[in-house]
Amino acid sequence: MANVVLEWKTSAGDSEPQSRPVLILGQQSHLQQASWNQVKGKLQPAVSKEIWQAALGALNPNPTDSCPLYLNYAAVAALPSRVSRHNSPSSAHFVSRLVRSCLPGGNNRCIVMVCERSDVFASSCAIARAFPIFSRRSTSSRRAEKKQVTVEFLIVGQDSNPLSAGELECLANVGDGVRLAARIVDTPCNEMNTDHFLEEIKAVGNEVGITPVIVRGEELKQRGFGGIYGVGKASEHPPALAILSHTPDGATQTIAWVGKGIVYDTGGLSIKGKTTMPGMKRDCGGAAAILGAFKATIKQGFKDNLHAVFCLAENSVGPAATRPDDIHTLYSGKTVEINNTDAEGRLVLADGVVYASKDLSADIILDMATLTGAQGISTGKYHAAVMTNNEQWEYACVRAGRSSGDLAHPLVYCPELHFSEFTSAMADMKNSVADRENAQSSCAGLFIGSHLGFDWPGVWVHVDIASPVHAGERATGFGVALLMALFGQASDDSMLNQVSPLGAPSNMSEDQMERDCKRRRLV
Repeated sequence: MANVVLEWKTSAGDSEPQSRPVLILGQQSHLQQASWNQVKGKLQPAVSKEIWQAALGALNPNPTDSCPLYLNYAAVAALPSRVSRHNSPSSAHFVSRLVRSCLPGGNNRCIVMVCERSDVFASSCAIARAFPIFSRRSTSSRRAEKKQVTVEFLIVGQDSNPLSAGELECLANVGDGVRLAARIVDTPCNEMNTDHFLEEIKAVGNEVGITPVIVRGEELKQRGFGGIYGVGKASEHPPALAILSHTPDGATQTIAWVGKGIVYDTGGLSIKGKTTMPGMKRDCGGAAAILGAFKATIKQGFKDNLHAVFCLAENSVGPAATRPDDIHTLYSGKTVEINNTDAEGRLVLADGVVYASKDLSADIILDMATLTGAQGISTGKYHAAVMTNNEQWEYACVRAGRSSGDLAHPLVYCPELHFSEFTSAMADMKNSVADRENAQSSCAGLFIGSHLGFDWPGVWVHVDIASPVHAGERATGFGVALLMALFGQASDDSMLNQVSPLGAPSNMSEDQMERDCKRRRLV
């Protein structure tokens, strides 16, 4: 998969399966809406109309199913016929699984995705997710040739017009963003320390014509970034705050995306065990998602000010490491007594969100992080946990999750009940809770929000992606699609406008919501 080039086309052209193996994928009802004339060019002469129709009749998705059409060269696969209200109508997770398991092998292959127009964005991100880039297998390094996978969308339903060139460009850029984020998360720290991550940021900046602002090492301490500096000061590679800023003429609001970029998390002196430390290269998943989303978003055109803020550090063990009982002053001016050096992500993000407010004058601040193991307990492996000070944005995040395939579900937001968990006799607060059985993921988010202030007048959104950032041993690129859908109304791109929940009425009546659910086959 590492040497695969994805290409998005209105039509992949005709070719028999022996020359170009093919997977045709969609919900069974959508597959049945596709006419034989629309697919025969990918299947003939090996597959006849009768075989095609027999295969469709044999599919019995529970929740998915597949059927070979011709040896190992052609297959058809069916997605779930119905999904629950907390899933994406696109069945994005199943799209990724079926592509990985059913796409025939070969150097030049084709995927035909049969779906409604409203599911194109999520389906394309799911397909991109099935083709990770990073690999250090010795066999892959010896293969110089690139493998080509062409993706064609066959649109069914009310608006069945072919995708435009602009829409295909959007899908290509989003797919690249998803795969970039996944590559960074998959890369181990000996190849993705803070130096390397800064190079990734500079490379994206160069591609979109933006020079990053970088505050690093001792300058962080001098300027008051006690959170980022305290977490990363023991590492061989210095911590950093990096900012990419897009400031177009005519912008009406300022948005900041703040990413947790812990390139490796040993836990610090509150060290992790031998079973919990492996995989901590993924603790930069929030920053990686924001970098991938920023690159794709700016390429598609963005009308408002958009700042990507990266809080980079390696939480290492060494003579200079922060100790439990140390007290740090963060960029907010508030003091924090450290009672757990393994609760480091909230410290770097607290500096990041306050910088976004004070220095960038952001109206909307979203932080994204692999923040807590408890997130997986709260909302599971597939749904990011969302906390926000604004009910409309909570609802928007859930809808953006459904339209993008990067699912999201709300956490409890109740600072008056939960923030007392951080009470300290020595400082303004501790950095870890007193009671680990009292809404841990919510409390971790509240720590970040407290440095903005619970009376801060802007919109603050916290997104914890600790579990969805990976599936098994592979990164998913989670977060890129969610960000682009959530803020799609500020884009110049029509497809992103379409998937954005903020352009749709947020005050649907119950009857309207029920009709929408029935139309989208949600139960």
